[in-house]
Amino acid sequence: MTNPVIFCDFDGTVTKSDNIIRMMKEFAPPEWENIKDLILNRQISINEGVGKLFSLLNSNLKEELTAFAIENAEIRPGFKEFVEYTRTENIPLYIVSGGIDFFVYPILEKFGPFNGIYCNESDFSGERIKILWPNNCDSLCDNDCGCCKPGIMRRVTQGKECFKIVIGDSVTDLEAAKHADFVLARDLLQEKCVEWGINHRGFSSFFECINEINNRMEVGDVNVKG
Repeated sequence: MTNPVIFCDFDGTVTKSDNIIRMMKEFAPPEWENIKDLILNRQISINEGVGKLFSLLNSNLKEELTAFAIENAEIRPGFKEFVEYTRTENIPLYIVSGGIDFFVYPILEKFGPFNGIYCNESDFSGERIKILWPNNCDSLCDNDCGCCKPGIMRRVTQGKECFKIVIGDSVTDLEAAKHADFVLARDLLQEKCVEWGINHRGFSSFFECINEINNRMEVGDVNVKG
């Protein structure tokens, strides 16, 4: 038995909907939709696409964007209990997000601390918002991920025997799922897990995630507190 480590997506997973998409609908000019479609169809990289999306927005919108994100973020049921569960069971929980620091950190603040939060960063010093990429792809990944979830997983688990659990929903989680021992998936990610034959279960709330991880422990896939 090996010790579990959880890598959990943020937008569309911790939150019920994608915060970037909501912001673009509210603040961006119409051309944002074409960029979004190119990202989702994997015609351009996440790095390139997200950078282009935010370059459509003026930097003077920072406070308004942050307030909008915090006010409109709907947390998926059971997340608070899920975080408490991981603490009780001594299971490391990392948030790995293609989202941006100016809204990821304030939304998560009341649920923390976590073992780590990895997301993209923002620069509001110019006329337009610029996205920075502190978690770029390592030498083993050439997908131009932006926030490279497989690279983060490799760094966190290097030299350790771990049972890697990925929780996610969308295009930013596809590569991470390929490197997981078990995936808790919804929406596009669930479709791809079925298509690719990846070991997974679907979920709609974090209460289901708790039950699935407990089931894994009961059958001996993973060990805790050890």
